[in-house]
Amino acid sequence: MSTTTHEGRPALRVERRLSRSPEAVWRAVSEPARLNTWYPMRVTELDPRVGGRIVFDDGEGTVLTGTVTAWEPPRLLAFDEHGGGEDGPAADDHLRIELHDDPAGCLLVLIHVPHDFATAAGAEKGWNGCLDQLLGDLGD
Repeated sequence: MSTTTHEGRPALRVERRLSRSPEAVWRAVSEPARLNTWYPMRVTELDPRVGGRIVFDDGEGTVLTGTVTAWEPPRLLAFDEHGGGEDGPAADDHLRIELHDDPAGCLLVLIHVPHDFATAAGAEKGWNGCLDQLLGDLGD
């Protein structure tokens, strides 16, 4: 994992090599039932198109909405998770999942641009755990 900055905000980048094809991994990162096995919040709605709505529920009363910003099956899914409140878009997190061809299967690149540096500090460990779960779900 590496941390850089993007437009003055922290940007976490995690890469994992997988033995599955991008098409097989795409289903695990783009279908709500499959996302729910590894993503940190339950995805209750996903409109698969740029501008589509995505809804997250933590199961403890917090429901967040988001907007799909990139949808290019089976290579790219990106969305803004809206933090809301009085900070508006300044509180949005951006998540990008890229799937690249790799001799062994595919390279998954997850980029998380949180809205602040405090969020970034705790996200690194969380994303490693999430991706470990994804690898287990895929049998890698």
